[in-house]
Amino acid sequence: MTATATEVRVPAPAIRARPSLGARITERLSGGVVRVFLVLVGLFWLVPTIGLLISSLRSPDDMSASGWWTVFTKPSQLTFDSYRRLLENGDITHSLLNTVLITVPATVLVVIIGSLAGYAFAWLEFPGRDWWFLGVVSLLVVPVQVALIPIAELFGKIGLFGSILGVVLFHTGFGLPFAVFLLRNFFAEIPRELLEAARLDGAGELRLFARVVMPLGGPAIASLGIFQFLWVWNDMLVALVFTKSGTQPITVALQTQVRQFGNNIDVLAPGAFISMVIPLAVFFAFQRQFVSGVMAGAVK
Repeated sequence: MTATATEVRVPAPAIRARPSLGARITERLSGGVVRVFLVLVGLFWLVPTIGLLISSLRSPDDMSASGWWTVFTKPSQLTFDSYRRLLENGDITHSLLNTVLITVPATVLVVIIGSLAGYAFAWLEFPGRDWWFLGVVSLLVVPVQVALIPIAELFGKIGLFGSILGVVLFHTGFGLPFAVFLLRNFFAEIPRELLEAARLDGAGELRLFARVVMPLGGPAIASLGIFQFLWVWNDMLVALVFTKSGTQPITVALQTQVRQFGNNIDVLAPGAFISMVIPLAVFFAFQRQFVSGVMAGAVK
């Protein structure tokens, strides 16, 4: 017998597919040039904030004589006299205190009531639960402007019109539908086995809510708190309708200063900057929880 040579077939090298045009564009856009461009865009969006800060540190004469950018060539224009006058302005300082007294309770109430209602709609069984939740969600489409006059008349009859409590209740009522909708969907993603294990260990519903659900829902609750705080702090429409001279927040107080802009620019600029920087500080303080809460709803 003659031995036949065994043919050894060497596989042909795989032909690497050429990336598509979209993939090539995406790869090039992810380079350093785009990052530099995004940084420049971010700095561009910060220009109004920087301009307001510099304007608040200049005297009224300097502001009327030249633009805020001239401070880079004449840094001697910077002074804290405007902030000293702001602290001496009783209307502005009192309105800033009113803003805190309105924003903090309205945020805390929405977070607490919304968390309890969201847990109830997610894990408690009661008659008509889905219909009640559908009714709460339907309130999201009700605009604030529709309820201003009816609620103003109601507050006038019960003695709440013009008070801080009335503004807090209004913001709480209109913040709850979104809070319940957000937290119910977040709490519903908690594993049922975890809750059942806690119940087997003897935990009641309140203890289960406080020890298990609230820690797990921290990111979503922080996101809700930031949204509610920013909405209430920056609100001016509700404050214009429901507050009086002694209960006005900072937004309305600054609006009254605009009417006398030529005389009160040294108070208006630092007041506007303080009104803006406080919510920014709150946002950056809870930025990590905010991002975690937003991403939690996008990742299964």
